[in-house]
Amino acid sequence: MRHAGWIAGTAAAALVAAGAVTYAVAEDDGSGGTPSADSADAGFARDMAVHHQQAVEMSYIVRDRTKNAEVRRLAYDIAQTQANQRGMLLGWLDLWDLPKVSAQAPMTWMDMGGMASGKDGSLMPGMATNTEMKKLDTLDGKQAEVFYLQLMTDHHKGGIHMAEGCVARCTVGVEKRLAQGMVDAQQSEIGLMADLLKKRGAAARP
Repeated sequence: MRHAGWIAGTAAAALVAAGAVTYAVAEDDGSGGTPSADSADAGFARDMAVHHQQAVEMSYIVRDRTKNAEVRRLAYDIAQTQANQRGMLLGWLDLWDLPKVSAQAPMTWMDMGGMASGKDGSLMPGMATNTEMKKLDTLDGKQAEVFYLQLMTDHHKGGIHMAEGCVARCTVGVEKRLAQGMVDAQQSEIGLMADLLKKRGAAARP
């Protein structure tokens, strides 16, 4: 599938560029100094690292629950890309000598600290609940594929919202570019997942 091939290429390119991007941030700070712990740059790095980690976990679960090549390839690409990006985000916090956790609610840097209740493990918009993650781990075949695609579509929509927030608010140039890249790639993946759901007689959740 053309979409899947493009996404696979994007994932490979991201992995090759990982080291350079991580350390380039030290010399590409548009604000002229290290971001503060309560900045949008730090908040996005912390929150998106958590958001990405769940996507990685979800993707590896479905790879064990289905033999479908298209879904397994998509899940692998998502897992590899988001694990790589998560490493960059955490690496930047290390370079900035900033904590990886905060006492503030997630998305406070977007003035949306109360947007997600955190109930049942859903810490930010789009994140699956603990109950949904456990359910995914009990399904097989087509049922696992559909549920994964629905969960990941919601996950991507929440991630895009956060990444757009960084594009608008972050000051570190390379981080803003990474966030825009997340928006572009995840919008493309949402389109691919809609096609995969349609093939299975299903659709994204309302």
